[in-house]
Amino acid sequence: MAKQAENKLYPIQHYVKIILVISFSALILDFIISFASITIVKQQSARDLRDTAYLYINRINSDFSYINHFMGWTLANDENVKIMDMHNTNETEFMKANDTLYRRFVELQKSYNPSYNFFLFFNKKKLMLNIAPMGVTYKAYQELQKQINVYIEDKVIYEQFYSRWSTIQLAGKFYIVNIVPYHDSYMICLISADDLIRPLRQINLGENGYASLRAEDGSLVTSPISNKGKLLNIEPETSLLNPLQTKTTVNGEFDNASFFVKLVIQFGAFEKIMIVQLLIMLLAVIVACSLSFIMLYFKNKVLQPIKSFSYNLAFWTEDGEPIDSTSSKIVELEKANKQFAQLVTQIKTYKIDIYERELEKQQIQLDYMKLQIKPHFFLNCLTTIHSMAQMDMTEEIQQMALSTSVYFRYIFQNGQDFVRMEDEIEHVRVYLEIQRNRYQGSFLYRIEQTELTRDTPIPPLVLQTFIENAIKYAVSRDNQVLIELTVEEQLIEGETMTVIQISDTGPGFPPDVLEKLQQGQPLDQTYGTQIGIMNTASRLDYLYGERALIRFSNRDSGGACITLYLPELPVNPIENGVQRR
Repeated sequence: MAKQAENKLYPIQHYVKIILVISFSALILDFIISFASITIVKQQSARDLRDTAYLYINRINSDFSYINHFMGWTLANDENVKIMDMHNTNETEFMKANDTLYRRFVELQKSYNPSYNFFLFFNKKKLMLNIAPMGVTYKAYQELQKQINVYIEDKVIYEQFYSRWSTIQLAGKFYIVNIVPYHDSYMICLISADDLIRPLRQINLGENGYASLRAEDGSLVTSPISNKGKLLNIEPETSLLNPLQTKTTVNGEFDNASFFVKLVIQFGAFEKIMIVQLLIMLLAVIVACSLSFIMLYFKNKVLQPIKSFSYNLAFWTEDGEPIDSTSSKIVELEKANKQFAQLVTQIKTYKIDIYERELEKQQIQLDYMKLQIKPHFFLNCLTTIHSMAQMDMTEEIQQMALSTSVYFRYIFQNGQDFVRMEDEIEHVRVYLEIQRNRYQGSFLYRIEQTELTRDTPIPPLVLQTFIENAIKYAVSRDNQVLIELTVEEQLIEGETMTVIQISDTGPGFPPDVLEKLQQGQPLDQTYGTQIGIMNTASRLDYLYGERALIRFSNRDSGGACITLYLPELPVNPIENGVQRR
């Protein structure tokens, strides 16, 4: 009984379940450790950054309080303000008092922040002066003066601005302003919202973290810019609580202010970085041990039987028996071994028969396409020689007969699938000379070939098919036609291609025929016409594995143009004496 239990077969699903249980357990443990690490680091990062933000807010509150007190005391007690109020701006007393007051506020700027701007406004004179170096544009200065006049006339200064720092927009930019009134004199402190928030932007809040000032209604006073100077796109906030959220929001209130600071802190690491590192190391050890155990178990129980089965498939004997017949403990593999043994005999029976039939079919198809191309020109040559004989053109008959002999000797060669490009072009040249004798100077031709393409292999009679098409549809007795043939090599998308272009100056392709050719549609061959082009395209697809391309077009100046792109063959069929089938 113990031996039977030891040799019990199990399906692959059994071992897969075991692997899944182990993997799932490791995944749960990985999740718990990762969640703990993220929570600890997130809490510590938020606490440290929150403390830093509060320290800065407390400092700003202290600065606001002192500046507000200093401006109020200056308005109420400084004799220089009174002297300036009693005298005109061009009087010496006014200038001396202004200079003394200016120096005092310069010292105040140095003690706190040069970004603070101070102004003195006399309502009776409708005069506003800067009493410290001014860091705002003249346009903002003018808008500030207009706003002060409006506030005084509407009597909102005491309600909104007295001892209270508020936001104001000047020249399209937000500023923080404090207005201290005393009788008909007003002292104003103004600082750019961006300058006020700049120290908080220098804190590392994460790649997408930012610090911004917001008005009481929550609207932005400063743009959300990261500490790297990147303008961030703020997505709408949701009320759903997400324990894995990597961002923490901190709001800081200012004393006696109509705005507050909002810090969005992205996940970072500070004091607890060592704990995180230890947790990550522990996680790596657990994952590594789990994976090692899983791979060892998988190798012994699954991979080794599959490897034996694969070995049997690769080295099956001719009699249909496996070389390694050791039994595995996987039910599916055992069944596959038996079923495969039954199939091997049938496969061997059908394999050779199907292979030979396919070769025979391809050979018949290729030979048929070649035979369709060969007889096109034969009757025309005989007719031309007969016409010359009637006119006693002995010399022309000799030349025509010689050219025809050379032409048909090339046609009826030993049936190779590829010839040298130089031989194919020479055959085209002989063909064109025969046609010139027929048409008596009705066309000219020009052939250009680069030296690199002379030994390039090409299927025989491919060029003649398209040249013959140009003779048939372009040459007439009315106008002399030029037929051009160019052959060169080009590098197209990293592949060396032989580019052959055949063009003429005739009427070109009819629109309906050109459309079918460009779309790869078959042409009408009902009456035995247009067989050459279709058969040649089929030959190229077969011989080049559908990598050869044919482009049909009409030239802008008139005439048809055919461009062939023949890829480079991995083995030269001419040099190696191989006939491709």
